[in-house]
Amino acid sequence: MIESKAQKMASELVDRRAAINRELSRNGVRFGIYKNGQYHDQLFPYDPVPRIIESDEFDELDRGLKQRVNALNAYLKDIYSDKRIVHDGVIPEEYVYTSEGYFPQVNGVTPPGGVFAHIAGEDLVQGEDGRWWVLEDNLRIPSGASYPLFVRDIERRISPRLFRDVRVRDNRAYPTMLRRSMDFVSTEGIAVVLTPGRFNSAFFEHAYLAEKTGAVLAFPEDLEVENNELYFIDYSGRKHRVGVVYRRLSDEYLDPFAFNADSVIGVPGLLGAYRAGNVAIMNAPGNGAADDKAIYYFVPAMIQYYLHEDPILHNAPTYMPMFNEDRKTVLDRLGELVIKDVAEAGGYGVVFGSSLDARQREELADKIKAEPRRFIAQEVIQFRDINVVDPNTGRMEPRKADLRAFVVTGPDTHVWYSGLTRYSSIPGQMIVNSSQGGGFKDTWVLAGEGESLKNDWANERIIADSERHSLALLTASKADNLYWLGRYTERVFTTLTRFFPFYDQVMDTDVDAFRPFARALDLPEDFEDFDAFIHTFLYDKSNPNSVRSAMDCAFNNAVILRPELTSRVLQYVEMALSSIADATALSSDAEDIYAQRDVNDDLLAFWGAIENSTIDQTLKAFLFIGKYLERLDLYTRLSVSSAELKAPIRKLVNYAMTLDGLPVPECFASGLRWLIGQLPQRGYAELAETLKKFQEGFSDRVTAETLRPLTEVNTMNLAR
Repeated sequence: MIESKAQKMASELVDRRAAINRELSRNGVRFGIYKNGQYHDQLFPYDPVPRIIESDEFDELDRGLKQRVNALNAYLKDIYSDKRIVHDGVIPEEYVYTSEGYFPQVNGVTPPGGVFAHIAGEDLVQGEDGRWWVLEDNLRIPSGASYPLFVRDIERRISPRLFRDVRVRDNRAYPTMLRRSMDFVSTEGIAVVLTPGRFNSAFFEHAYLAEKTGAVLAFPEDLEVENNELYFIDYSGRKHRVGVVYRRLSDEYLDPFAFNADSVIGVPGLLGAYRAGNVAIMNAPGNGAADDKAIYYFVPAMIQYYLHEDPILHNAPTYMPMFNEDRKTVLDRLGELVIKDVAEAGGYGVVFGSSLDARQREELADKIKAEPRRFIAQEVIQFRDINVVDPNTGRMEPRKADLRAFVVTGPDTHVWYSGLTRYSSIPGQMIVNSSQGGGFKDTWVLAGEGESLKNDWANERIIADSERHSLALLTASKADNLYWLGRYTERVFTTLTRFFPFYDQVMDTDVDAFRPFARALDLPEDFEDFDAFIHTFLYDKSNPNSVRSAMDCAFNNAVILRPELTSRVLQYVEMALSSIADATALSSDAEDIYAQRDVNDDLLAFWGAIENSTIDQTLKAFLFIGKYLERLDLYTRLSVSSAELKAPIRKLVNYAMTLDGLPVPECFASGLRWLIGQLPQRGYAELAETLKKFQEGFSDRVTAETLRPLTEVNTMNLAR
């Protein structure tokens, strides 16, 4: 009854699909995929019809998931210490030690707090009879919690009445659950989210969870091990002890000293600090020994062995080709089963025997015979279809869907009141991974009659490390990001602002009127096809001098800074990028030039949001120093008057003064030196002398007293 009412009410979201997708787009809710060796950053397709799970049904899942993850944690602790489960013959040792996820480098190590799997992503499907089956355990770096977390906030705001009328359990506690786990296992020091980089497929999630938990988003080059302790290095070279690392890169790349020596994205010595007990790593290295698809077969036995309980949730019926009897069954029924390569992930290495012809089955059978440890086979579970809105027709269509439930372990084990429901984009297709083109839905867990909707976690405020140490935790690379974000956003804004008057002259006279603008910006002056030139100048991503390229560079610097700038502020850069992309689509021959106005409006909103936010003043200064250095560069290229130069000089000085006593990042100093060297040949010798005085208070450490006289810039002669 409750679910029926919720389904009816949820249909309201279908009518708001376009608005919700706009919000996801403007906030950059993306994932990345690699195709043909190239990285593609794209929006994660969202379907507005939520998966709805009744309260009693979820409570049963809650018990089963806690039981399963507790057993898996016990198994990991055992096989890296006493190995009782092997000695007692419950799991054959060849399955343990031949697992690609088993690392002898962490043998004998018990992580801080005794927790191995801090975040478990449990993949489930619901059969047509309503029964839930566990398909996989993901205990290394499971992704996806950020998407339903983010979209729920949008749904709540875009249809608030709906969430007053439907009793849906609050899902906003996930960052608090995650931070509690971090704090529980932390040794001594700050918390960091370790990302391999901007072009990781789940980078949005890395940055968003760092923002929401108050942890520092760190890149491998930001961290250093000294005396078996891990340190975060800020832009001035100061070191800050790290107590916990929420790592988002695979074991084999974590530490080139311990694992893959060719890794260029790891932290040398990290495993030594971990083995010494000086830093916690979430999830623990070596967890792959428990989420190997072959080990999955033994999880029910683990539950009975460690917990002395019968499993609440069930595995899909599974066959192990390493067992003679199972291998015979697999080979005899190859056309009926689904075969999985245990080393693959993300939906890869999954083959439905029914899809193979006789020759392909024979080839697969030969592989299974040659490498039986490499494969498992499972019965095909006919799991429920869930309705999605076809984006082309707008009609409801059935699609296969799974559920990734998130289980977080710290002082206790908790199942998140939500989950990532992934659906296939192709009718009948049973592989639903995002890497295979699938989309996602929100997952609503209904509250029972009389159950309080008050979330005990929701009001627990996270005191972010960035609030306590906002400048101290700024790295040299992020100082560069802020500086270049200021420069590139200004480059786009001023270039477009100054472009239109010249373009108007072209319409009034001829293309020669545009040559001074092109010359000032070092653009080609050969206008054989003027409209094609303008299109290239505005929209060509492959042209490093185009406005589009500058906007792309601004965006690439901005997304690194999500935890510092916040998603609310970052959305304006996303919107500016979308505006110029939309203008590109509309304008194939330099028509609709006026569409560029939205880009500048978005950038004005971005700067205003920065200035009016609670972001630390020093971080604002880093961005605006870059902005006003770029404005001076462009203005002097374009031969503006003395009166127009005074405002950016004054603002540059005022922002610099807020850094009194702090070190000056090299990018600031080098940019200033370069500009000073260019000004005399542009005819601005007086301005060059003014900036030399500025440089005296801005060379090594900022000295406000030296800079203060320059605030009286109105009295100076800056003319050419």
